[in-house]
Amino acid sequence: MHDVDPEVDQLGRDHVGWDENMSDEALFRANRGCWVLGERAENEQYALLSFGGKVRMAIEIDKLVPVAGGRKAIEGRFLQAGDAVYDAYVDEDTPAKRARNPITYFDSAHDTRLCGCGCGEAVVGGCFLSGHDQKALHARVAKIGTVREFLDWFDSTYVEPTAEES
Repeated sequence: MHDVDPEVDQLGRDHVGWDENMSDEALFRANRGCWVLGERAENEQYALLSFGGKVRMAIEIDKLVPVAGGRKAIEGRFLQAGDAVYDAYVDEDTPAKRARNPITYFDSAHDTRLCGCGCGEAVVGGCFLSGHDQKALHARVAKIGTVREFLDWFDSTYVEPTAEES
């Protein structure tokens, strides 16, 4: 754990990192951001915080929110004993291989969800099975009519978000 200037930190924190005496709430607040997260992170359901080769916390991600400098912070809740992801990982060795980047990804049976197209199949680490994003998109286009009719409908109903909504 080390001190940071809350006037400079994007989340107004006065410290970041890990200390064995931190409460779960303090650990979550200190480490939920500010991370350089790519597109893959948008599909993740969980984050693990680790230190010294051990997982110290498991977080269920509600959403990733932008902060200054093109970085993102996690909004969600830290898991506790009895949650499957917590029980599988917390206080265990870090499941991902060591890398220079502090953010690493790995496939986990705990990160499954149903395919976003509605087919009922399980997906790991994404929202769709391969090609099913197109299947879902074309099914919705067909509900409107032709591609041209869909584009006309979209263009006549879509409202560009304002800067405050983005």
